[in-house]
Amino acid sequence: MSSVCVKICGLSTEETLDATLEAGADLVGFVHFPKSPRHLPLERGRELAERARGRAQRVVLLVDPDDALLSAAVEALDPDLIQLHGRETPQRVAAIRAETGRPVMKALGIASAGDLRALPAYAAVADRLLLDAKAPPGADLPGGNGLTFDWDLLKGAALPAGTMLSGGLDAGNVAMALARTGLTAVDVSSGVEIRPGDKDVAKIAEFVAAARRRA
Repeated sequence: MSSVCVKICGLSTEETLDATLEAGADLVGFVHFPKSPRHLPLERGRELAERARGRAQRVVLLVDPDDALLSAAVEALDPDLIQLHGRETPQRVAAIRAETGRPVMKALGIASAGDLRALPAYAAVADRLLLDAKAPPGADLPGGNGLTFDWDLLKGAALPAGTMLSGGLDAGNVAMALARTGLTAVDVSSGVEIRPGDKDVAKIAEFVAAARRRA
């Protein structure tokens, strides 16, 4: 049985980053999106990304970035992976990958079976897909809203290897989520927080352990 790949997203302090690394997470995510309670200025992101260098894959999360922001984010964080969490088209994903020379993970919001129709076009250009609960109409954030989607929608779906599951996960439901979807990679943000943007070191450790204990 392959080990479960775990990403903790929205990290913003040395303490919670260190707890995430000590728990053995595979990827650490830094959010650069001013509307998010987890937003990090690029210089702050630079400090934390450097702290994690060589210990986990470092991911910068951007939402519909223009070329100037992309260049600045790559220069500051030197990310191992760029996560796109906006309305980027497959063509834009391919362009970003080509321009930056970095692997790209595209997040896609899922609420119904129809949302899965977009997956093949993105799978053809992104290095990894992340399936998140679709944000409610009018929501300020495209993700990180603590919502789950119907995991049974993924039954029988042709999902690329490494597809990551997100949306409303926590230590109490992550094993069930993995079992029901058959996926082997998970991403969490709000599920390891005391309040939006405020990560909890105990919750981080519990989540990683729960994901790796899956049946």
